[in-house]
Amino acid sequence: MKRLFYFFLLFSSMTFVGCSTAKKSLTMNVASYNILMDTKRDHPNAWKYRREMVKEIIRFHDFDIVGTQEAFQHQLNDILELGNYAYTGSGRDDGKDGGEHSAILYKKDRFELLDSGDFWYSETPDVPGKGWDATCCNRICSWAKFKEKESGKQFFVFNSHYDHEGLEARRNSSLLLLKKIEEITGGKGVVFCTGDFNATPDDEPIRILREDGRLKDSYLVTAQPPYGTEGTFNGFRQDSPLKERIDYVWVTEGVTVNKYGVLNMMPYYRFPSDHFPVLVNVTF
Repeated sequence: MKRLFYFFLLFSSMTFVGCSTAKKSLTMNVASYNILMDTKRDHPNAWKYRREMVKEIIRFHDFDIVGTQEAFQHQLNDILELGNYAYTGSGRDDGKDGGEHSAILYKKDRFELLDSGDFWYSETPDVPGKGWDATCCNRICSWAKFKEKESGKQFFVFNSHYDHEGLEARRNSSLLLLKKIEEITGGKGVVFCTGDFNATPDDEPIRILREDGRLKDSYLVTAQPPYGTEGTFNGFRQDSPLKERIDYVWVTEGVTVNKYGVLNMMPYYRFPSDHFPVLVNVTF
């Protein structure tokens, strides 16, 4: 009887250890949101009229990770007033605080930032500058490696804003993004790519990403049917056809996209931005 009792204790302890060392699955909300830069020429839609709506969308829909585009540093600081977020990412003009950011906001109580950096969409990606046939602006990608504190799960986020004019710039940006993901991650681990790619699903830059095979368009692999409009750019127009999908959340193998949505929010009959946020709920 004693021998049977000790065997039961040993089996129970081994089972407990096995369960405690197994990593829990992680479910979280990942979003991409072009919040539109703060500029005086957008007077009726200036940031001061929109910032509380943007903050409320992020809070109410419980964004865990959000890749933002076009935000100046003071706009990011306004969002940080929510209290439970931090951000990583540099300004595209000088690699510090100057100009628009492609910053990644994250819940600082839930995630630990393990590593981060930036590169520019150009022939010289390590320094600020325009690339290929782009004439308007520097274009930047900010990336980060995170650990979720409770589960210990680690993952990467790459957040981009492609050029809106240069065809070669957009094409080469996709090629560079794939190259940088491989370099930075070593071809391992879970990756999320958020961004305003200024290209629709049939355009070459998106075909390059899709046909490479490493990244999956969350719109196409969601377990639930996509929610909201197909188009993500509204242009502050209530009569916008909302057919063009230019904002994306890409995932790698092993990530289950539980649901995908374009959040067509218009609090107080006003647009929070000229883009709608794209939100996915994922498990891995």
